[in-house]
Amino acid sequence: MSYILAIESSCDDTSAAVINEFKILSNVIASQKVHQKYGGVVPEWASRAHQKNIIPVVDTAIKEAGIQKQDISAIAFTRGPGLLGSLLVGVSFAKSFAMALDIPLIDVNHLEAHVLAHFIKDTPETKTPSLPFLCLLVSGGNTQLIYVTSPYDMEIIGKTIDDAAGETFDKVAKILSLPYPGGPHIDKLAKTGNINALHFAESNMPNYDYSFSGVKTSILYTLRDKLKGNPLFLEENINDICASVQHRVVSMLLKKMKKAAKDLKVRDIAIAGGVSANSYLREKLIEMGKENNWNVFIPPFAYTTDNAAMVAVAGQYKYLRKDFTTLDKTAYAR
Repeated sequence: MSYILAIESSCDDTSAAVINEFKILSNVIASQKVHQKYGGVVPEWASRAHQKNIIPVVDTAIKEAGIQKQDISAIAFTRGPGLLGSLLVGVSFAKSFAMALDIPLIDVNHLEAHVLAHFIKDTPETKTPSLPFLCLLVSGGNTQLIYVTSPYDMEIIGKTIDDAAGETFDKVAKILSLPYPGGPHIDKLAKTGNINALHFAESNMPNYDYSFSGVKTSILYTLRDKLKGNPLFLEENINDICASVQHRVVSMLLKKMKKAAKDLKVRDIAIAGGVSANSYLREKLIEMGKENNWNVFIPPFAYTTDNAAMVAVAGQYKYLRKDFTTLDKTAYAR
């Protein structure tokens, strides 16, 4: 019986998890509130907070799993991509922990971990995608369409050439003076808004690629023009603005996903990443799945944002292949 300890520290959440045979025994996350008043993550403060949080977070994860540190068979860690200072805290801790216990190290790609979160077996009845499947990975820093043929073989068939979809939500939230991170607040306000109140430009990229820089510019100019006629436009129409922005971004995401799914003839489609928590994206993906007779896989909310459980399941697959790393490997930002 193998127990794998996983560490995630790619951005501003310090997380540790323990997995056994694809079942998560613990998944502890310490979030950092210090960044909220600045509307984004301050890298130096993030790395300092990781140094403060990582020992108590790991200790709690081991205790909640009901094991001793001597029971751990290997330690998996996020090697990248992410904020370099934040990553180095997790990488350094993992190396020290592995050396102290004389156990193997497993390096994990953060984005692959998001995709593999769909293979966490919380219960024996948990359904997982059939291979091959198509996964839309969408977050504040990444937007990718990934064709998954095995847990060890993933191909990025489409991606944003500039900004990520989640970044659009965060930028709009800043314009509307909403707290950071902006996505959840836009999602909440959009529920009572009119998706057709405002119309924003849609990019037309070839193949399966995305571009959100033009959409952000369209939103900025539209709101600027509305404010000229009514200085209170943002306050008076905030729900409609959020609904219209959300509709444009989600429609762009799913349009490419639908094309890819039909071209590749896949029956299983999934979403992953922080923006996969968006209720409108989930709703529209389910609708698209029903219309096309596809099997839709949406991760539990606990596995959408950055967390060590997804790193743990990625580590579990590598452990089975004895795909270990060495102490000379360091973090990578991109």
